[in-house]
Formats: sequence, C-alpha cells, structure tokens
Amino acid sequence: RVPRLVLLRKGSCDLRGVDDKMEGLVVGKVLSIEKVPNKDKLKEVSVEVGSDAPLKIVTNAPNVVEGSLVVVATIGSTVTIEGQEIEVKEANVGGVVSRGMLCDAPMLGWSGGGAGNAALVPDSFSPGDSPPATRPRMDGKAAAPKEEDAPKMSAKDARKAARDAKKGSKAEE
Repeated sequence: RVPRLVLLRKGSCDLRGVDDKMEGLVVGKVLSIEKVPNKDKLKEVSVEVGSDAPLKIVTNAPNVVEGSLVVVATIGSTVTIEGQEIEVKEANVGGVVSRGMLCDAPMLGWSGGGAGNAALVPDSFSPGDSPPATRPRMDGKAAAPKEEDAPKMSAKDARKAARDAKKGSKAEE
C-alpha cells in the first residue's frame, strides 16, 4: 500500500503511514442536497472529495447543509458500526445509488458528537484531506493542550501565578 498524505497543518503534509482505521476516509465538501422522492428523511448529497467528479451519497444525517465539510467513507474503505467492521460498497438506498457514506463520530472513534449526525470538520480542512484522528473543535479555537503537554511549573511558581491572578482581578474592580 502507498502511504496517504497526512495533513499536519494547513499547507504542509507528511508521507508517513495513516492509521488503518482512517484508510479510505477523506474530507468532503457538500455541494448540493436533494430530497430523495417518497422518502421522509433521505437526502442525496453531492460531495466534492478532491477527485475528478463529486460523489453522490445518500444520507439521513439531519445536520448536513450545503457547504458543510464532512468525513466521507469512500467505496472500499471500512467503517465500524455498532462494533462491526463494514466495508463500504456502492449501494441502492431508497431507490438512489449511493457511492460512499457520510461518517458519524462513533464510526470514527471520536468522543462527542452524536450517532446519526455527520461528522463535521472546520474550514481549515479542504476536500480530499485526511480527516483528523480526533474530533476537532468547530469554534475556530485550538484544542486545549493535554495536561502532559502543558509546561511544568513548580509549586512555588504556581502559588505566585495564583496570587498574581487574584491581585489582577481585585485591581479591575
């Protein structure tokens, strides 16, 4: 297998291998949405995934709107649904051919995000990019650093910082 590109930050990439669970998954941009005739919840979405032609995918995800950036499982990829690995195949859904699947957070192993809602990614991603391994923040802020990533502070420095912060809040009053 050829390693896929991994987005490190906008404008740079690395040719290291991608986690197998993300193989065949790409970011897609929803170009259009049409209601599937005679089906209450089904929609046919046209999704740009960085290839020659947009994919037509049938979904019932209620949070999909034109312009959304979603995670797409392409034909041949494997997703986990209720603990079972399923290979994504072209399928007839509600009388319409679907050439892929929109993923939800549980399929991706992301914490947070509801089952049945399409997994969304922020505008910093582009169609065809590899999706993030963890659920991204959608408010434009960077994710909070993990405790082990935070700079180490001595107990003395921590007490001083707390004292300074307290003084600062009193001065504002």
